[in-house]
Amino acid sequence: MARRKQAGKTAKNVLDTFSTKPGPGRPPKVSASEIQGRAYNNRGILDSVWDRLSTPLLEAQTEDDVINAFQKGHPYMRDFMPDLAPLMFKILKDKDFPKRRQAQINFLADSSAGLGLVTPRRSRDICAEGRAKARQPHHIIRYEYYVECSCGYNGHSRDHACPACGTRIPLERNLLGWG
Repeated sequence: MARRKQAGKTAKNVLDTFSTKPGPGRPPKVSASEIQGRAYNNRGILDSVWDRLSTPLLEAQTEDDVINAFQKGHPYMRDFMPDLAPLMFKILKDKDFPKRRQAQINFLADSSAGLGLVTPRRSRDICAEGRAKARQPHHIIRYEYYVECSCGYNGHSRDHACPACGTRIPLERNLLGWG
């Protein structure tokens, strides 16, 4: 029996390996989902203490004033101070800082979620992208059934009921796989 000349040919595109080459672009310093989660958490925290916190925080002229303002909003001070004082002061002095209460809370929460690893503007952009992705472009608005009703109607239901007599479809029976 003759031996083959090319006994051990290796495949060029193996399916079960991963690329050791890094992807295009600069590697991220922090994950987007981490920033989005922190922004969501910060919104809840700031909303609960904003009445006590807003006046001294908006009147702050130095980073020490920002630290003192957060000490008055006591319960959650550890989450923000003193590490984030320079970042918070920078955000508060931003020319785009809003005037309305809820807009101020959202702006401060989204801007500070990057913890200074990304700029406040980029942090807000990441949060906005995450919220945009959460809104699905296509989703089911209404689903209906084909029914055979005791009133004699055969056809599609309307709002989970018989369109002729209005008898409701018991949804818990359908969830369990009955009828």
